[in-house]
Formats: sequence, C-alpha cells, structure tokens
Amino acid sequence: MSTEQTAKPARKKIFYGYWVLGVSVVCLALYSGAGVGVFSLFVTPLQSEFGWGRGEIMLGFTMYFLLTGLASPVVGMLVDRYGVRGVIAVGALIVGLGYGSLFFMRSLVHLYVTFFFIGTGMSAVSQVPASTMVSNWFVKRRGTASGIMSTGIGVGILVLAPLVGGFLIPTFGWRVAYLAIGILAWLLIPLALFVVRTRPSDMGLFPDGVASAEALAGIDGHSFATKGLSLKMATGTLAFWLLCVTFFVNGFASLGVIQNQVQHLQDIGFPLAMASSALTGLGLGSAIGKFFFGWLCDQIKATYACALSLVLLAAGTIMLMYIQPTSPLAMVWLYSIVLGLGAGGWLPTMSMLVNINFGLVAYGAIFGMISLAQGIGGALGPFFGGYLYDTMNTYRQAFTIFLVLFGVAIPLVLSVRRPRSYR
Repeated sequence: MSTEQTAKPARKKIFYGYWVLGVSVVCLALYSGAGVGVFSLFVTPLQSEFGWGRGEIMLGFTMYFLLTGLASPVVGMLVDRYGVRGVIAVGALIVGLGYGSLFFMRSLVHLYVTFFFIGTGMSAVSQVPASTMVSNWFVKRRGTASGIMSTGIGVGILVLAPLVGGFLIPTFGWRVAYLAIGILAWLLIPLALFVVRTRPSDMGLFPDGVASAEALAGIDGHSFATKGLSLKMATGTLAFWLLCVTFFVNGFASLGVIQNQVQHLQDIGFPLAMASSALTGLGLGSAIGKFFFGWLCDQIKATYACALSLVLLAAGTIMLMYIQPTSPLAMVWLYSIVLGLGAGGWLPTMSMLVNINFGLVAYGAIFGMISLAQGIGGALGPFFGGYLYDTMNTYRQAFTIFLVLFGVAIPLVLSVRRPRSYR
C-alpha cells in the first residue's frame, strides 16, 4: 500500500474585512433604528401621558441629532488618531445608559438632557467610524462596500420600527421599549472590542484581501486613495463648502419629512400600527437604496448618484402629500419605499464624495465636518416641521418647503468639482 498522502488544498480564509464590514452594518443599524427610525413612534405616547406639544417633544430629537452632528468632527479626529474600536465601545456604552435612563423619565428636561448624551454616544457608533474603517479595508470596490455598510441604516429601521411600534409600545409601554433599546445598544460593545480593527495593517493584512503590497499597488485607485488633503486644506476649497451646504439641506428636508410622516398619517386617519408600516416601508426602501447607491457610485459619478437620491426624496414627499384617508395601504407602502430609496443615497454618496475629492489622509475629520453640516440640518428639520404643525395645525406647508429644498440641493451637488490641489 502506498504511503503517499493526497495533499488537500488549503481552505481559503474569509477576508477579515468582511467581518469588519458586518460590524459596520450593525453600528449603522443601531444608529438609524434606535435614533431616527423609532423616535417618532414615541411622540404620541409621550403626548398622551404628559400633555407635551409635538414641537416640544421634537426638540428632543433636535438635541439628539444636533449632537450627533456636533460631535462628528471630534469623533473623526479621535478615530484618525486612536482608531475605531475604543470609540465605538464607549459610544455604545453611553447610548445604552441614556436609553435605560428614559425608563424613569418624568419631565421634558430629562428627555432633553438624555438625548443630548445619546446623540453624543450615537456619533461614536455611526457613519464616521463605520465609513472610516470600511474605506480603509476596501479599495477596488469601495463604493459597493460603502453601500453594503449603509444598508445597516435601512435594516435598523426595518427591524426596530415594527418591533417598537408594533410590539413593545402597545404590549409593554413606552418605558420598557426605551429600556429594551438601551440593552440592544450594549450588545455592540463586545463586537467593537473583539472584532473591529481600524485598518488591515493592524493585523498584517492588506485591503481587499490581496496578498502583498505589490498586488495592492496594481489596484486602480489605490495610489490615489492613499493621498489627500488635510482638514485645513479641504476647508479652503469650494468643493468642501458645496458638500456641506448640500448635505445640510438634505438632512433638514429629508429628516423633516421622515420624522413627521407618522404623525401626519395618524392625523388624516391612519391608526398607529398602520402608520408604523410607513417606517417599515421606509426601512426596506432605505436598505435597498443604500446598497444600490453604493454600487451606483462604482458605475457613475458620485455627484450624479447623489442628485438621483434627491429626486427620489422629492418624489416620495409629493406622494405623501397626496395620500388621503381613503387611500389604500399600498399607497402608503409605495410612497414610503420611494422615500426610503432616496434616503438611502446620502451615506454612500457622502462617503464616496469625500474619498474622491479629499482622499484618506484626514478622511475621518473631513467626513466628520460634513456630517456636522448634515447633522445640524437633520436636527432642525423635524423641529421646524413640528413647529409649523403647532402653528398651522397641518404639515402641508412644511412638506412644501422641504420639497423646494430638495430642488435647491440638486444643482448644488452637481456643481462639485475635485479641488485643483488634489487633481
């Protein structure tokens, strides 16, 4: 009998970047689902129990979203200097403590102070650290990877909106629902500490799973991506400010519509469970849109992709404005999916626009500054919508203004050109 052994081919290991990509999806699912996705579901229960106005309650969301934006530049600089792991873990700890404390809420001050801290913590688990680590781990298909990462925003809404609005609040009440969200946030801590690595070199690896630096150098765009502008240089360019204004307007108008749609549907006669289905449709559309726009950024200019997302946001808003109490549920799903598709475009296009125009040298800090602009817009839009409702007892004027702003943002983003200092 021959003693020769047949050699078995070595099993190819899964590229570690995919694990990092998976955690980035979870980060954004928490950020969107626990923040943007379910905040509006608590408005009516809080209004019923405490008698607070909708504008007063929405000011809590303004505090939350404003802080996610204000903290973004600081988070970006911390990520550039210290890496992603600790930043995400600390952020998840703060978010969990904040939501857990809402179980004991008795006053508006408690709501405002808590969402101040939740917003700060969410900034540390949201798009800045997630997009930084994905940009480091992927080069050749960075747009597609950014799109997969961004699907977490839609997945978070898709999962948590029906869980919170359709089960936790009706069954256990809003206090238990807040506590459950806090526990979910803490589950991110071990993932951050034991799975996340900021860049492939931390493990002796290379982006895209290539085997050597020589192979990496052959990937189109790698040498370009490893160059870039500092934050100071970027702030001196027209492209930077055009992107800041574009995403400020995007955040103001899109979050203004999204955070007031459930209340609008309830006002015209839809029950909470049926109105919550709009958030389910939004989450589904957003999840598809995030992947689609990430893939699209690998096929066409990111400015064109961003403009298309704004067109879809405008179309969804128009459809929402024309829904009547007699409209079939299918119309609610249709408008919410279209709105979600458009909402799916901001993160993958923002990530690619920062990469293309400014590179990776100070990616976290630059991305954080543009996220600040988007965050300020996103904080003010819902409050503006709630204030107009309290003044006019209708959302029509607010939705019309948001619609006009989508039209303003389209030519702005199409005007963006890569800075000469980086050509």
